[in-house]
Amino acid sequence: MADPTPLLSQSTTGSDEHEPSELEKNHPSLDSMIEQSMKDFGRAQLMQASLVSLAGFFDAQQTFLNIFTDVQPPWHCANLDDKYCNSMSDVCELPNSSSWQWDYPKHASTVSEWGLQCANSAIRGLPASSFFMGCLIGGLLLATLADSSLGRKNMLFLSCFVMSCSSLLTIFSTNVWIHSGLRFVTGFGRATIGTCALVLTSERVGKKWRGSVGMMGFFSFTLGFLSLPAIAYVNRGSSRRALEEAVETLKSLAPSALTGGFSSISLDEDPLNNMGVFSAIRVLL
Repeated sequence: MADPTPLLSQSTTGSDEHEPSELEKNHPSLDSMIEQSMKDFGRAQLMQASLVSLAGFFDAQQTFLNIFTDVQPPWHCANLDDKYCNSMSDVCELPNSSSWQWDYPKHASTVSEWGLQCANSAIRGLPASSFFMGCLIGGLLLATLADSSLGRKNMLFLSCFVMSCSSLLTIFSTNVWIHSGLRFVTGFGRATIGTCALVLTSERVGKKWRGSVGMMGFFSFTLGFLSLPAIAYVNRGSSRRALEEAVETLKSLAPSALTGGFSSISLDEDPLNNMGVFSAIRVLL
């Protein structure tokens, strides 16, 4: 049998049951105290957000580095009067390798350095595929460590450290297999940089500034991506290792800021507020 009680009265009765009690009104919740203490956006929050967002700059460079290091360089015929060579658009169709030459030095790309111009597309794309496969596996395995044993600060430092070391070793790789393996480690290490940086930049600011501060990481990521064409243009015609070394040089300027910047950030307690707000804040630290 249907309930004769009107729906409007049911919703009214239900809303009365969830009204805050006098105890809740006089003693604010943890969330309200945290929001009250972080409603202003000061220099400490700006410093932390800027330093953490810097990790996205190098993350973007590693993400799109393969576009420039694994490209096939242009080539030309060794003999300009060779009509057969001039009529071909693919070097793999030429009878011998002595009839053509690269326009740039041999070490300008991984394709020309290790003779991958006629290799299978899976082999030529192996470094990029290995990198993103490392991102996938690293995201699955390292995602829980930031919220459990390591914490977001330590996880961000560890990710940047692994990414920097593996990308530095990539410069000395001697074949495509070692190069792809190191790119896999690089992708594995950088998998949690984006999420850790986003949380660290936004968790200590109020709701009013959270959206704007969260965009700082994406802005830094965009700057890192836009810096790659400029670096590649300056090093055009040089070895692909020159581009990787230029990226590593930029990274070497930032470790002290990324690792030591957090310890210098402090929140001073307001002597006029005795509600235990800053005790609640320390729960997050």
